[in-house]
Amino acid sequence: MIELTIDICTNFHEASSREWLETNGIGGFACGTVAGALSRRYHSLLTAATKPPLGRINTIAKLQATLSVDGTAYELSANQYPATVYPTGFQFIRGFRLDPFPTWIYEVGGIELEKKIFMVHGSNVTVCRWRVINAASQRHIRLEVRPLVAFVDYHHLQHHDGLFHGGFDEDEGLVTMQPYKDLPPLYLAHNGISVTATQYWYKNFELAIERERGFDFEADLFQPFVIDFDLTNPADLIFSMEPQSAASAAKLESSEIRRRQKLVELAKPANDLERQLVLAADQFIVKRGSGNTVIAGYPWFSDWGRDTMISLAGLTLATSRPKIAREILLEFSKHISEGMLPNRFPDEGEEPEYNTVDATLWYFEAVRAYLESTGDSAFVRKHLYAKLSEIITWHLRGTRYNIRVDTDGLLYAGEPGEQLTWMDAKVGDLVITPRTGKPVEIEALWYNALRIMQDLAEQSRYQEDVDRFRSMAELAKLSFNSLFWNADADCLYDVVENGNRDSSIRPNQIFAASLTHSMLDDERARAVVDNVEAGLLTPVGLRTLSPRDPKYVPYYTGTPFERDSAYHQGTVWPWLLGGFIDAHRRVYPDREDRVREILDGFVSHLSRAGLGQISEIFDAEEPHSPRGCFAQAWSVAEILRALRKTDPT
Repeated sequence: MIELTIDICTNFHEASSREWLETNGIGGFACGTVAGALSRRYHSLLTAATKPPLGRINTIAKLQATLSVDGTAYELSANQYPATVYPTGFQFIRGFRLDPFPTWIYEVGGIELEKKIFMVHGSNVTVCRWRVINAASQRHIRLEVRPLVAFVDYHHLQHHDGLFHGGFDEDEGLVTMQPYKDLPPLYLAHNGISVTATQYWYKNFELAIERERGFDFEADLFQPFVIDFDLTNPADLIFSMEPQSAASAAKLESSEIRRRQKLVELAKPANDLERQLVLAADQFIVKRGSGNTVIAGYPWFSDWGRDTMISLAGLTLATSRPKIAREILLEFSKHISEGMLPNRFPDEGEEPEYNTVDATLWYFEAVRAYLESTGDSAFVRKHLYAKLSEIITWHLRGTRYNIRVDTDGLLYAGEPGEQLTWMDAKVGDLVITPRTGKPVEIEALWYNALRIMQDLAEQSRYQEDVDRFRSMAELAKLSFNSLFWNADADCLYDVVENGNRDSSIRPNQIFAASLTHSMLDDERARAVVDNVEAGLLTPVGLRTLSPRDPKYVPYYTGTPFERDSAYHQGTVWPWLLGGFIDAHRRVYPDREDRVREILDGFVSHLSRAGLGQISEIFDAEEPHSPRGCFAQAWSVAEILRALRKTDPT
């Protein structure tokens, strides 16, 4: 269980730098800081997915809460305004924990008050509950709650808007409001004793992280009414996109606790770190159509093909949820176009984007992992084999973005102005790491895909296909070892194009040693692992560029341009540890203690940034501050996958 002590909770800097997350399994989420102050545009108590898993709207940004004990009022909230924090309710927080969802304990006026926030799986519903833990029976305790409404696209900031309709209807514990006619109504169910209209704007909130990231950082929020509760009994408030009853709050809480307990029981985690990551993994799995997909990261990513395929084994197979894995594989098979998997599904809901070369190749690895875990060859043969074979054919023929098999059997990809690998930072028309040609991990994935197809064909006794895929793989292996080995550095080149070889020391080469089907012999694989460990390994992941490189950027800070320029030029990515550990285990099978040492390093991180989660990226230099999304799917997935393979002895 993640717990924060009083010294953290009552320190505004520490409490506002730690973020909690709740999700609903259909793309909606809620998140905020332990201190209660907004620091991102994405902080809200209900970001609803109106077109699951997208169409996300920030509805209720936060609540202002005032506790009255025997007539004395105490402000429990906190807001960052220009040059001041007011009120300072975080000073009353005596503890915070994930148990299993965000829970605060306040000590105010001689009483203890507990607050819980959780989302209901499968619905755009958030429940907030307050209850007095200990107080003398004669104490008179009331709670006033003032919702602060944003009701904007979750990427946007709200400002005082004359078109905003702040009126509401209230009928027997259910408040309804619809700030904009073209957006759905919002419902607030409560068990309060009264609702009183207020109808005014709170202005000039300052969002610290937005400011730090170089974006607009000031926002206004509308305050429509105040709800008064008598805390003789628990106070319940439910935000939703469909009518609810506050009387259901206790039942919803019990149901959600049982659901999460079942996830843990199913996964059978070996320790507390695994247990927490099992719960974290569930937050990324969401419905898309009749199947499932993966939200790449919170709070701003949608579902991406690359992230989904890399994350699949860790999020589903390592948590004993193969049915989810099967549904994801099947759902993405419906979106294959010209031999390519989508790169991402845009928030606005238009057609998928296909500007990726590796998402499709990671799909083969996801299928392989599913088959290894389940033995479900009948599903793969019936639903996926023909599609996988067609993908190979398209790559031989040539598809979008000049992705094609060259005469040497290796895969060429890229054209001016496009970023097709996972190192995909782009500012305007400027591609920071274009990597046009033959990137090392693409060749590793291509070879792996060919061998996977050979194995699948052998299982189905398609001898003609067996011979075809084997010959393609052997040619690719021969060419790769001839072109990519950098004898001077005892490692692999990062990109080869028309005789030019990029000798930048990057982590991409690790996949040539880590994938199940590797083109490297053990000696070269060991050299790659040693090279990566010596120059790129940190306690929280692999650097994306050697510190000795003149293009190396040690810290991911500054303007959007400066940050994008650093994104893959040194910045550390935790997800790369999955491949590194696979390769390390291959060449050093007797050094499992070293693997455990690396993985155990994440225990402390779970209480630092996104509570119970693993961040997207970290600075390349100490103290390796977490950056980017505070919860990233492939970060969690690859660490959990590596953990579940750890020898308990």
